[in-house]
Amino acid sequence: MAGILVAVFWAILVSFLAVVLVRLAQTLRATTKLVADVTDQAVPLLADASATVRSAQTQLDKVDAIASDVQEVTSNASALSTTVASTFGGPLVKVAAFGYGVRQALGRRTAPEPEPEPARGRGSRRTVIVGRTVPSARGRRRERRNARGQKD
Repeated sequence: MAGILVAVFWAILVSFLAVVLVRLAQTLRATTKLVADVTDQAVPLLADASATVRSAQTQLDKVDAIASDVQEVTSNASALSTTVASTFGGPLVKVAAFGYGVRQALGRRTAPEPEPEPARGRGSRRTVIVGRTVPSARGRRRERRNARGQKD
């Protein structure tokens, strides 16, 4: 009877182990299939990623070339503006000043100068000749005042 009991337990143990091994084999097959599917999908993804990185590197090289060209153009424009300012700046200022002087001279020649109001205080002496006010010999200096009445 002991031999039969041992044989029955042994058969149950072997059956249990067989079920476990069958399930383990199914799990290994599913894992193998999953790894194969991931590999099949990962290889094209990696190739696409590699192509994208190469394309991005090409575009960055182009942008770098454009940026260096822009920097060169900027420095050339700065040098050109400096050259133009030094070459034409002085003569243009002189021509503008001459034109302003001519306009002022012609304006004074055609329109009589309005009589200034007599100033009060020291150094404001004026001589009156036949109803006309003549400024003092010390020189005439007009004081400009802003909108608030303060001197500029």
